[in-house]
Amino acid sequence: MNDVAQTRARRASRTPSALEVAGVPLTHPDRVLWEQQGLTKQELAEFYVGIADWLLPHLIDRPLTLVRCPSGSHKNCFVQRHPWTRSSAFIHRTRVPAKKGEQTVLSVGDIKGVVALVQAGVLEMHVWGATITDLEHPDRLIFDFDPGDGVAWPRVIEAALAMRERLRSTKLESFVKTTGGKGLHVVVPLKPKASWPEAAAFTRRIAQAMAADEPDRYTAMSAKRKRGGRIFIDYLRNTREATAIAPYSTRAREGAPVATPVAWDELSPDLRPNGFTVANLGERLANLRQDPWSDMGRIDQVLPG
Repeated sequence: MNDVAQTRARRASRTPSALEVAGVPLTHPDRVLWEQQGLTKQELAEFYVGIADWLLPHLIDRPLTLVRCPSGSHKNCFVQRHPWTRSSAFIHRTRVPAKKGEQTVLSVGDIKGVVALVQAGVLEMHVWGATITDLEHPDRLIFDFDPGDGVAWPRVIEAALAMRERLRSTKLESFVKTTGGKGLHVVVPLKPKASWPEAAAFTRRIAQAMAADEPDRYTAMSAKRKRGGRIFIDYLRNTREATAIAPYSTRAREGAPVATPVAWDELSPDLRPNGFTVANLGERLANLRQDPWSDMGRIDQVLPG
């Protein structure tokens, strides 16, 4: 072998292996993203492709806030809200109004965009409560039940169920999902008519009323020192640029958990907020008789006047 051939061979040996998933180039597909599980970049991309029909309705055309962990969940991670150098064309960029002028938001339009996010080391996808076509009017409200130290899981379930009934008293139906962390999200679908200030005022009023009725169990104050033994009802996600973890997104946490929509009657002490993972979610979805959120898009409701 001559010198030129040897140089080319050495360069080839240093070139990261690459393949395509859903038509998107994936470099370093064997890079481990969750060390304890040995879960690789390729496996994460293929996981999302396998659940695309469940994931995409909750993700497409919504501004994203991303948690990127290029070296895996066990290494340094960082939050990404705006475009970066050499980001894929499958990750859409849109100029939208901001408090001062304009800003560029990121979104995806199909599974290729999701795989491109995986290629960029994205382990969490957080979404706005509105779509790019109507950013000024939310179509989903979020109540995040975040348990303080010493709060047992059954109490978190009781809190979510109590919120469901409280919302029903205002003629609003709601849905629930595990977060892949410690708590639950109660999600209220809306026709996009109310403004963000109206949405924020409504959710604040509901959360504060619930906390006032049972102050030993709940708090609507975000300070960590106020949460001991109580559940923080986080209503602060209901402002224009606030986000919540997308349904069926992974979390950059031990075990590769996935935020997962569930039916209300599935809430039980046996269900864990981080119990659904990349390893077992596919089996769950394959065995479901019905999407627990199948009615979400058909519900016609607005904030009470």
